[in-house]
Amino acid sequence: MRALVLCAEGSEELELVTIVDLLRRATIDTVVAGLAAGPVRCSRGMVFEPETTLDTVLTEAFDLIVLPGGLGGTERFESDERVLQLLQQQDERGAWIAAICAAPRVLVAAGLHKGRRLTAYPTQLEAKGVEPVAESVVVDRNVITSRGPGTAMDFGLVLIEELLGQDQAAEVEQALQRPLAQQRYG
Repeated sequence: MRALVLCAEGSEELELVTIVDLLRRATIDTVVAGLAAGPVRCSRGMVFEPETTLDTVLTEAFDLIVLPGGLGGTERFESDERVLQLLQQQDERGAWIAAICAAPRVLVAAGLHKGRRLTAYPTQLEAKGVEPVAESVVVDRNVITSRGPGTAMDFGLVLIEELLGQDQAAEVEQALQRPLAQQRYG
């Protein structure tokens, strides 16, 4: 399994780091790509060094493409034709697409919201004329969306569950020592 996590100036670092960390704990080959070369200043001022650029991986196939939120990063994703085309191609293949916080707006910009249930940070989808679902994480066919930084860990675990199954998600969650893991997986 291969995952591509995009990042841009203004991406939400808690979401970015949590998603990458969890996917790698599940032994999913995870590539972090910036929209351009060089370090990325995230929404809270942390600087993150992507491993590669979007241009470098545009022709590669991924089982999952993930967009972290953060309004600045989301706006950059929305206005980047490469990102929109990449998401459309991923959807045409029926491969997984995931977005959290403000980033589900990018799915609207790519035209991938029609006929799908999505969630996002409050007001982000409404601003684009889409009614969100009031759930923490929503899976609708090949699209997974989530609400914000506080749901990043659950979002990451759902990504693992959809790609590798519930047993792998449970193994990753139990190693994290989250009390909820004991309730959910005993």
